[in-house]
Amino acid sequence: MRFYVGLIVQQDRIEKFDTNGEAGSIRRVLVVDDSRLQRRILCSSLKKLGFEITEAESAEEGLEICSREPPDLILSDWMMPGMSGLEFCRSFRLMSGDNYAYFILLTSNSDKNDVAQGLDAGADDFLTKPVNPGELRARISAGARIVGMQRELSDANRVATDTLDKLQDVYDSIDRDLMQAQKIQQSLVPELTRKFGASRISLLLKPCGHIGGDLVGMFSPGLGTVGFYSIDVSGHGITSAMMTARLGGYLSSTHFEQNLAMKPHTYHYQLNQPEDVATALNNRLAADSGVEEYFTMVYAVVNLYNGALKMVQAGHPHPLILRKDGSAEYIGDGGMPVGLMPGAAYQQFEAKLEIGDRLLLYSDGFTECRTEDGDMLEPEGLLKLIEKCDPTQDGQEFLNDLYWNLSEVMSKKYGMEDDVSATLFEYGCC
Repeated sequence: MRFYVGLIVQQDRIEKFDTNGEAGSIRRVLVVDDSRLQRRILCSSLKKLGFEITEAESAEEGLEICSREPPDLILSDWMMPGMSGLEFCRSFRLMSGDNYAYFILLTSNSDKNDVAQGLDAGADDFLTKPVNPGELRARISAGARIVGMQRELSDANRVATDTLDKLQDVYDSIDRDLMQAQKIQQSLVPELTRKFGASRISLLLKPCGHIGGDLVGMFSPGLGTVGFYSIDVSGHGITSAMMTARLGGYLSSTHFEQNLAMKPHTYHYQLNQPEDVATALNNRLAADSGVEEYFTMVYAVVNLYNGALKMVQAGHPHPLILRKDGSAEYIGDGGMPVGLMPGAAYQQFEAKLEIGDRLLLYSDGFTECRTEDGDMLEPEGLLKLIEKCDPTQDGQEFLNDLYWNLSEVMSKKYGMEDDVSATLFEYGCC
């Protein structure tokens, strides 16, 4: 009886909490104790402090109340028939989810092992019997601060989760658009290999993302000539992909009237000179205000009857002639990228292919690929990759094998950092 009398005597000196201030995070309090008298005394003190009180005479009843209306604070006796306060605390933590409540266990002793057990079960604090009203108020005040911070954290997490969900929705929408853009970009290269008489052109296009800034293509008006190219637009992503879409129209393989590399001649079309094609593309880009992108290119025209080759190189990697006898020769003088400088002049150059020779045009996704030692592959490294390829393979198999060899030496740390593309012309080998 000394415990109860002591508490009642000191109740008049307990000041009421300001529920909008010091203990604003705690309003509803659940008192769980099998002793009706203890519940009555604790509830009387808590009501004077301004809290809404709910009572339970067992831990099982307390759990049922918590499932219906989670409290802000729980005061539970440790020793009770049936489920103990320790078990009650553990069960409550499993069911509480985001509804955090401050849990105080009432115990008749402060043994360190008991305290450790209580903390492991999820208790926040302990009060030793007999309960001192001033200590009760202080512990609730501390609990209010913790509950307040916990709820602020939960609110912040909720906002973060909602924001992430919205971002995921946006990402999914963008991803769907990029997948569709990928299909559209793939349509710019409707066929990867095509025969022109006894010769053949094969194409390789491997973007480093959904979409890329590389473009390869081929077209022929007949009359024993064929044009083909390799293009690499500056930058990456959507802007570069949009530029490749425009270039695909400027160099269309199906609509010759739109193709800047062709001109009508009596009843048919004929191919323009490579240097004129580069100049026309440069003028077209210069006339488009607001376009800051430029691109590198090699464009070639071949006479299928005699192997005469005319090319223009506009900042693109040097074309590579792979001779039938196994030798290799880089050709070209570099040149200015297209769209970088209005009025730029372009010079074409010539070469001669013999039956069985091949011409490889490729993007810098090959030569600037980083290997495991961190260095770039460089033109010498490309030759080593080509040496690993079976020379008897047809064009498409050769390009696929070349790309596989590249992936084998590619740095696992950096991966594929740029688009990889290539155009292979095989003269008189089919």
